[in-house]
Amino acid sequence: MLRLTLAGALSVICLTVPAQSQEDPVPSQCLAIARSMPKVRFASFKLTQAEASEVTITYAGHSTYVIETPAGVTVATDYSGVYGADPVPRVVTMNKAHTTHFTNYPNPDIEYVLPGWNPEGGAAEHRVVIDDIYIRNVPTDIMRGGWLEEGGNSIFIFEVAGLCIGHLGHLHHHLTDEHYAAIGRLDVVMVPIDGGLTLSADTVSAIVKRLFSSIVLPMHRNSTPLSEFTSRMGAEFGLEFMEGNSFTVSLRTLPRRPTIRIPARL
Repeated sequence: MLRLTLAGALSVICLTVPAQSQEDPVPSQCLAIARSMPKVRFASFKLTQAEASEVTITYAGHSTYVIETPAGVTVATDYSGVYGADPVPRVVTMNKAHTTHFTNYPNPDIEYVLPGWNPEGGAAEHRVVIDDIYIRNVPTDIMRGGWLEEGGNSIFIFEVAGLCIGHLGHLHHHLTDEHYAAIGRLDVVMVPIDGGLTLSADTVSAIVKRLFSSIVLPMHRNSTPLSEFTSRMGAEFGLEFMEGNSFTVSLRTLPRRPTIRIPARL
């Protein structure tokens, strides 16, 4: 196990994660083939027995979802130590907009700490395979103290059991065609719906419509009425209120109609 503060963990991560110019550790199943922008064609995939395996996704709180892979790898998104800390996840991702999205002192039993920013400047770059999950990031900009910080946020993408799961992080701007091409297909997407602290309701709904994911998971709600987001999504998207905060999903069980899935405790 790594027993490190965030600062110590970052130095290890920089050695273990390939740079952007190097080859990815495995081919991405989610990347788009962008033959013409903004129209995007997605790479085809074949359903295998492994891709029929189920992934468990649990809403822990604020912007933290916990993903559990078929091999038992647990990942907590936007980890601050408040949500998703018990049991201790094996992997955490972070974004630094506020202390509700990161911690400088992650539990030393966390094996992989993946910050969405680069403390040495520029954009973070993560390409890591942990058992049956491939985790990568797409850098975006962030607003801090009224200033735009290039590369200060990351959209994290988790590729597991044939599924493409994305967490938009603390996104503060529209996505470009290049962003969409770098993200690729997202079967499940976690989106902030705070109504302006990150993105306006109009902006986030436009992004979600373009991604057109099978499952949309709201997060970072704060005090904004849920309808501020859902009312903008139109008839193409269904709305499902969960009885609890966890569900399982595989490629075979993705809803046919894109569905906004609301945890019981949002």
